[in-house]
Amino acid sequence: MGMFDGKRGLILGVANDRSIAWHIAKVIMDEGGLCGFSHLPDKPDDERKKNRMRVAKCTADYPQAAKFLVPLDVQKDADIAAVMDQARQEFGQLDFLLHSIAFATLDDLNRDTVATSREGFKLAMEISAYSLLAVCNAAKDILKPAVLNDKRDVVESGASVLTLTYFGGERIVPGYNVMGICKAALDSCMKYAAFDLGAKGIRVNALSAGPLKTLAGSAAGVGEMQGLYEQMSPLGRNVTHDEVGRVGACLLSTMSEGITAEIMHVDGGYNAMGSPGRLLDQMKKK
Repeated sequence: MGMFDGKRGLILGVANDRSIAWHIAKVIMDEGGLCGFSHLPDKPDDERKKNRMRVAKCTADYPQAAKFLVPLDVQKDADIAAVMDQARQEFGQLDFLLHSIAFATLDDLNRDTVATSREGFKLAMEISAYSLLAVCNAAKDILKPAVLNDKRDVVESGASVLTLTYFGGERIVPGYNVMGICKAALDSCMKYAAFDLGAKGIRVNALSAGPLKTLAGSAAGVGEMQGLYEQMSPLGRNVTHDEVGRVGACLLSTMSEGITAEIMHVDGGYNAMGSPGRLLDQMKKK
């Protein structure tokens, strides 16, 4: 039996086959889970439907486990509601929900944080942070509640919600700029959502991966960060998509019962460093 046999859930925000969300989804489906997917809406004049096509190319390898693929604009409550209605019709209840949605304009990402435009700040915060609250609120009635006995012991696990964050929301990461502020807000949204949904035994956590080559990571200058992590992290290397995918799947499974309101770092231990570590030795030699 697989870890996700009989489990059903939503994967929101896959962009392409390099997305962290996709690598989490692959583990879930390989372990017997059924998933519904969303994609960024395509522009009306895009005859090729590139956004849908990129995700469909991924899900094509899982014709039995990938149950549907629908557009989702998290700035529109009607879109969110439509996705939840689709999930209710297909699955009834959700055992897991992955939120992998963030955006800031390149103009704002490429300027000093203090120079972030007012409209750009609003846009980035709405899509990157508020969307988690909007999605959790829309899904709260179909997220499976935990079943407890008279002694308050868990008889049947409740649903698990996971969002994707980054260390730039906890510490200053030059170049991450306004997105760092958004991730700090997202981390706080996650914790307050964990309290609200915790009354029903539903868990909410965040996964903070080290720098990986993804669509979002490329825009934030991930290449330079990978070199730094390789030199500074206790493991002395970068993490892989597959490693992050396995941890993300674990946090969405019953294997992580008892964990909520947590930021799980998968970065080779980089977040724990208080000095350049072994990188300092190399600097001394030079």
